[in-house]
Amino acid sequence: MPTRCHDRGEGVESDRHQPTDKNEVVHDWPMIDDPADPRLVDYIGLTDRDIVRRHETEQFFIAEGPEVVRRLVASGLPIRSIVLAPNRVDDMTATLIDVTAPIFIAERAVISAVAGFDLHRGVIASAARPPLVSLDEVLSRPTPHGRPHRLAVLEGLNDHENLGAIARSARAFEIDALVLDPTCADPYYRRTIRVSMGEILFLPIVRSTIADVLAAVRRHGGSSLALTPDRSAPSLTDIQLPSDGPLALVFGSEGFGLDATTLDACDSRARIPIAHDVDSLNVGHAAAVAFAFTHRPA
Repeated sequence: MPTRCHDRGEGVESDRHQPTDKNEVVHDWPMIDDPADPRLVDYIGLTDRDIVRRHETEQFFIAEGPEVVRRLVASGLPIRSIVLAPNRVDDMTATLIDVTAPIFIAERAVISAVAGFDLHRGVIASAARPPLVSLDEVLSRPTPHGRPHRLAVLEGLNDHENLGAIARSARAFEIDALVLDPTCADPYYRRTIRVSMGEILFLPIVRSTIADVLAAVRRHGGSSLALTPDRSAPSLTDIQLPSDGPLALVFGSEGFGLDATTLDACDSRARIPIAHDVDSLNVGHAAAVAFAFTHRPA
């Protein structure tokens, strides 16, 4: 759908988006052509800020790409601003037509100059971080599917792409919350959100020590299952899953797995049966298998 964009301050229209019939939507989305424009402040130096300080100290996060921004809009989280490349205006119109946050248009070269990398997807947004929740709060809520809670508990997971992949699988298989120990990566890091395809925005996120997680799960009448590549552990296919009470599925980092103390503290442990000459699965893939195996569709 062709559109028209003009700058509120100057009333300058862009010929690129002139409407051709009376039924077309007319947008009042300003064009920004200066990388120093203060309206782009949320997007300055994303690569440096992501690496150095944009963990859980910022009040907002960055969503990148058309599908991720569509999921951001659907999540209902407060959006601070959205920036579109001109070639993305038409295909994002239906998603953004009711968005009240500021929406700007900027050439890719301008966005790239601000962000510090080539934004080839042409859509970027900033939004307020959702508040973390307590585990007791999660476990006290009824589940939307009417079954006992299942939690993905992550220890030492500092790879943002693995965390994003786990979040996407967790949403697909109706995991009720992600529980991250203090050493896990920022769940709202730009790359994590992108790899999750925005699904992490729909998951309650809890920060807790493993000991406190296991204690809370037991307090609510549940149990914990540690996933391990140890071939002496029982196969996941042979585990008797609890019929009531929450279940905590506990995963370790890609390189080191779960700490021995954590393995001992969990109620049981299991391995995913794989070919004998394959060492292990990527933690993101292992989590997806465990989520699927323990999923009980309504």
